[in-house]
Amino acid sequence: MSSSGKRLRAVLKEKKILLPGAFNALSAQLIEQAGFEAVYISGAGLANGLAGLPDIGLLSLTEVTTHVQYITGAIDIPAIADADTGFGEGLHFCRAMQLFEAAGVGGIQIEDQEFPKRCGHLSGKTLIPEKAMCDKIKLAVECRTDPDLLIIARTDSRGVTDMQDAVHRAKAYLNSGADVIFPEALQSKEEFAQFAKAVNGPLLANMTEFGKSPNLSAETLFALGYQIVLFPMTLFRLAAGAMAIGLEELKKEGQVNRLLNKMQTREALYALLKYDDVSI
Repeated sequence: MSSSGKRLRAVLKEKKILLPGAFNALSAQLIEQAGFEAVYISGAGLANGLAGLPDIGLLSLTEVTTHVQYITGAIDIPAIADADTGFGEGLHFCRAMQLFEAAGVGGIQIEDQEFPKRCGHLSGKTLIPEKAMCDKIKLAVECRTDPDLLIIARTDSRGVTDMQDAVHRAKAYLNSGADVIFPEALQSKEEFAQFAKAVNGPLLANMTEFGKSPNLSAETLFALGYQIVLFPMTLFRLAAGAMAIGLEELKKEGQVNRLLNKMQTREALYALLKYDDVSI
């Protein structure tokens, strides 16, 4: 069987792709069932959903890669994992690369924030020097054992310095071996267009609700020149919103009969989990 990286590259060679974010194995299975070609494993989704923590790099490498492996083991489509700032430098970073690869991902996203990081759509971020990020990308290329593993370089410079720095860093990251560039927190459709025009390479756009970027459709972003469009926290926010409504109903009424038509049925869940295929 071909590697997850090879399968991911094959998909990208054929088409531009829309990636929903998964925050656990069940959400990844739903994404696959819905017909998406790949899945994004959101660092924020793991931190928020698994540990009730903010997205500031509090989960350990082992915690993250363990849950990444749960997700990749539950689906057949390739996955891209959010590796934040890389869990260290030098040998520590190489070790992180090895564990993410061993967890079965087809792509890894690393970013140019200083550790401890902050959510990309919050103020107060700080960046590592451009050369340090370039060195990290070169090391990622050297450390990956699968040459098809996709290395995605995210720059948070638009929210820290300016668009000119974001473009300059993006070009340097491509020259250092990044396969895809991810400009975080661009603030208008015009900025997405400006960035795509200035940077000649594969690009990823991030559509996270209630952030600094406008809510643009995947079709709009594909037309502007982006090959990958993420909706990293959409499922998480939908699930959290529905749970809050359900709890309010349960507390008020002592039952949830009025919400039964909004629930996944037992039959549908068992079909998703391939319950009948399990032999005891």
